[in-house]
Amino acid sequence: MKIVFLDAHTLGSDISLAPIAACGEFVCYDHTSDEQVFERITDCEVLIVNKIQIRKAQIDAAPKLKLICVAATGVNNIDLDYAALKGIPVKNAVDYSTNSVTQVTFSILLSLAGQIPHFDNWVKSGSYSNSNSFTHLSKVFWELKGKRYGVIGLGNIGSNVARIARAFGMEVYYYPTSGKAHSSEFPALSLEELLSTCDVVSVHAPLNDRTKNLVTYEKLQLMKKSAYILNMGRGGIINEADLVKALNDNLIAGAGVDVYTCEPLPETSPYFNIEDKSKIIFTPHIGWASAEARVILVEKIARNIEEYAAKH
Repeated sequence: MKIVFLDAHTLGSDISLAPIAACGEFVCYDHTSDEQVFERITDCEVLIVNKIQIRKAQIDAAPKLKLICVAATGVNNIDLDYAALKGIPVKNAVDYSTNSVTQVTFSILLSLAGQIPHFDNWVKSGSYSNSNSFTHLSKVFWELKGKRYGVIGLGNIGSNVARIARAFGMEVYYYPTSGKAHSSEFPALSLEELLSTCDVVSVHAPLNDRTKNLVTYEKLQLMKKSAYILNMGRGGIINEADLVKALNDNLIAGAGVDVYTCEPLPETSPYFNIEDKSKIIFTPHIGWASAEARVILVEKIARNIEEYAAKH
């Protein structure tokens, strides 16, 4: 069974792909251009991709293709309908990055709410050494305890984030992006009530027809001026230009963003138009990528291949 991985660089050079290689004849490419896809998949039976687009033309170029494995949870880069029409199952990796995304979520939140970048710079710049006080109170920060945390998308990751928020002593609520409340652990709210009453809101939902442009300038106007919003789900769920306008108009206190409509972030992105950059923390889509999460991801990909092979 020939297995082809088209964009292995996305998993990092520090993680072994041996579990996948043990499943068959393994051909691994670090990078693959759109043009190279066609020549590299002509005789593969199992195709592994992370972000590369696999649509009708690519599927038709691989007549031996029997299984598509996505090295991620989201499968929006695959033409699922056409794959199903051709009888080709598509397998993703579920719940491998829950702890990693949760940790990065709170790293960003604690940095924002605690004004950590400001205080760090105060010391490193020498301002603290030149001051006449043992402390520095020019930036106000507040405690998480007693505040309201809103989760948009209460799946595996959102649920874990909700439990950690509760451990900080926060009141936790969620908005079900499916339209149906499904949790007995946390109360559900409408999106409008969630945004208007919560001190922190974080997004942990997939991008689909229900979530695209879910949070616009109109919705951001509902939030408290002291509130923070974080997009840890997918770019496009929070309208990027609208978020920039909301920050520039002082509608909210700040934001954290790990995912973008276009990745990597283009120089033309509206995010570069934020007037006060201390209001936002950016990370380059690394929420999923702890070393432990990537090891689990490789194991899950290998298991998907093994399970398919055992049935055929």
